[in-house]
Amino acid sequence: MNAETQVVDILLLGSGGREHALAKKLSESPRCGKLYIAPGNGGTLNVGENVAIDEADPEVVADFVKGAGIGLVVIGPEAPLVAGVADAVRALGVPCFGPGAAGAQLEGSKRFSKELMDRAGIPTAAYGSFDNEEDALAYVREQGAPLVVKADGLAAGKGVIVATELAEAENAVHECFSGAFGAAGATVVIEEMLVGPECSLLAFTDGVTVCPMSTSQDHKRALEGDRGPNTGGMGAYSPVPIVTPEEHAEMERIMRVTVDQLRSEGIDYRGCLYGGFMLTAQGPKVLEYNARFGDPETQVVLPRLENDLVEVMLAVAEQRLADVELSWCDEWAVTVVLTSAGYPGSYEKGKVITGVDEADAMDGVTVYHAGTTQEGDELLTSGGRVIAVTALGETFEAARDLSYAACDKIDFEGKTLRHDIGLRALRGREAWEQ
Repeated sequence: MNAETQVVDILLLGSGGREHALAKKLSESPRCGKLYIAPGNGGTLNVGENVAIDEADPEVVADFVKGAGIGLVVIGPEAPLVAGVADAVRALGVPCFGPGAAGAQLEGSKRFSKELMDRAGIPTAAYGSFDNEEDALAYVREQGAPLVVKADGLAAGKGVIVATELAEAENAVHECFSGAFGAAGATVVIEEMLVGPECSLLAFTDGVTVCPMSTSQDHKRALEGDRGPNTGGMGAYSPVPIVTPEEHAEMERIMRVTVDQLRSEGIDYRGCLYGGFMLTAQGPKVLEYNARFGDPETQVVLPRLENDLVEVMLAVAEQRLADVELSWCDEWAVTVVLTSAGYPGSYEKGKVITGVDEADAMDGVTVYHAGTTQEGDELLTSGGRVIAVTALGETFEAARDLSYAACDKIDFEGKTLRHDIGLRALRGREAWEQ
């Protein structure tokens, strides 16, 4: 058996809907041997073996990799990346999908990310970064609203406050420095508020070659009409119909410039680079980078990928991505996230979930578990974002209707969802200009 057909045992780190989507796609590969998910959830149990280890502890992960004879490590969430888990795995000589701690700063520090963009000449929002509340408030009052206030470090997708009024911006600054986001808020980045539709472009990269994936669009706000607090994501669709060929080409160029800049600064970046863009009147500008697959973007992008994911990830890890050509199905994908009542604030756990098997059995539907746990014969809620329901369709409308029909089959006490996922895209570009 040659190296390009060899079966490998895989360790996937993470526990969310993104990881269930990755696990399902990895398990479909003929090259996937034993698949371990650490710590996994109630859905990953069906495609691999959940293991109770601390996925953000480099030494613990390295010990497991050695003991289990793992041939590929895939890192889902951002915390293990920032902690240097990929560095520990690569030190063993084991292929790893995910950047080391140096590259993960793109997500782990918004200040690092903005300064790198400055050095590379990448279009992004004007900004200031501050280590104390007094200077940050002075900048806010000098600039005036609207502004976007960001905790510098990792805050589980919730450390970003869009402030349309001056008092709101001042309060956001105070919230960051008062410890609302822990150590993540010790430094604060304050940006001009860009206007336009948002678009996510994820790419596979081995640090030299960049292979963009299909475009996708997340819905961050908790409430319909894009109102309420930011969340980890309430739904997504792929591809994004309003993106022009010129905008797409510019986003791809920016992603390549980013990887080139990282390499020029001695940073070996292998994994997924996530570019969050605003399609402004002046062209696409970068809102943020993530150092991993998005959630819930993964749940609409991966079902449309026709390649063997194990082969693609090994090509990334072994720096031979230039040999890979990505292929995408023509169908549209829409995912709707079901959340616990109260999310992204406090919520109750342990609610019995029903109807998952019925929804998953629908043609064109895949149910991805996030905040779920299996206890005996019962599936229970264990997180804020509980389940993502993805549907494929020949048209955007068909995919969207099918996703919501599947959502209706799933029930648990306090089930909450947005009913407007994708509506703006259906209405076209002018929907963002109203």
